[in-house]
Amino acid sequence: MNFNYYLPVNLIFGCGVIETAGNVAKKYGIKALVVTGKASTKKTGLLDKIITILKKSEISSVCFDEVEPNPLTTTAHKAAEIIKAQNCDMVIGVGGGSIMDCAKAAAFIACNDGDINDYIFNKKTSEKALPVILIPTTCGTGSEGNGFAVLTNPENGDKKSLRCNAIVPKSSIIDPDCMKTMPKHILASVGFDALCHNIEAYTSKIAQPFTDILSLYAIKLISDDLVNVYNDPDYAEGWNNITLASTIGGMVINTAGVTLAHGMEHPVSGLKNVVHGKGLAALTPVVTEASYVGNTAKYTQIAKTMGGNEAADCPRIIRKLLKAIDLECTLSELGIQEKDIPWLTENCIKVSSANIANNPVVFSYEEIVELYKKSL
Repeated sequence: MNFNYYLPVNLIFGCGVIETAGNVAKKYGIKALVVTGKASTKKTGLLDKIITILKKSEISSVCFDEVEPNPLTTTAHKAAEIIKAQNCDMVIGVGGGSIMDCAKAAAFIACNDGDINDYIFNKKTSEKALPVILIPTTCGTGSEGNGFAVLTNPENGDKKSLRCNAIVPKSSIIDPDCMKTMPKHILASVGFDALCHNIEAYTSKIAQPFTDILSLYAIKLISDDLVNVYNDPDYAEGWNNITLASTIGGMVINTAGVTLAHGMEHPVSGLKNVVHGKGLAALTPVVTEASYVGNTAKYTQIAKTMGGNEAADCPRIIRKLLKAIDLECTLSELGIQEKDIPWLTENCIKVSSANIANNPVVFSYEEIVELYKKSL
């Protein structure tokens, strides 16, 4: 048995740990670019709170608040230009997965010449980036626990991740209290994304013992408590559990990757700017139905963890969960038409070849077309 597990991130977890942000950041310099979204962290007061905490540790900050959902490569380049112009020592990402991915990408671009797309598609490589600190406000992508930054190229719709150890955050401050202002529909979407990360990492062909142990534990946490938190936002223990499961999901995909559902979803959100969790909700039951025969032992374990008995129960259990969090949908409802399927399939094969290869069953072009059709 040969494997390698490497993940150099300091995870600071617990209610109230946001107060440590200044002490954490001062290890890396005296000026930070704080990357965030356009509204939510301002409305909740979290952005102002973090800036105040940084000031107490004598760290000045510049705010970049232009990150969109499904962040663009051009947005990351814009943030990097501010880093260079303002001579920032570090990047602090405050927000959901899009914000954290943009923060990591900006920290990378600031230290490397050329177009980020060349690094995303491995035409160029580098192990240089500014120090990154992440403060997640959604429990979904797990970006705080890996070296991925998923970006969309606005010129052609390619949605693919920059992957390198240089953008693994130096520290991630994971405070469940920062999650509690999420609207229910956001919680449903990101929570399901976290579940998919763990299921896909567990069933990936490049899974290994550490990722198996972690992902199965996280699957249980989400299965037990996502619906509970969705129905009762005051359930503190549940928030702790699904927040932890989200971070674990980010950690395991750093090593084991994701598989076909993510590979098929990225073209969907690249083409139509679909909410990632909704795209997964439309695709995952169909992909699972076609894939469980490739590893019945692991899908049986997933089924038992989520309240079923055998591998064939997994699609039904997933649909039941989606119904309970009001996330059931089809690709048609998300704006995808049958005429889009050839482009989606071609882009999936172009951008996500590793995801296709890691799936328990490896499907052909024609079979992926059929899976898209079944998801309409």
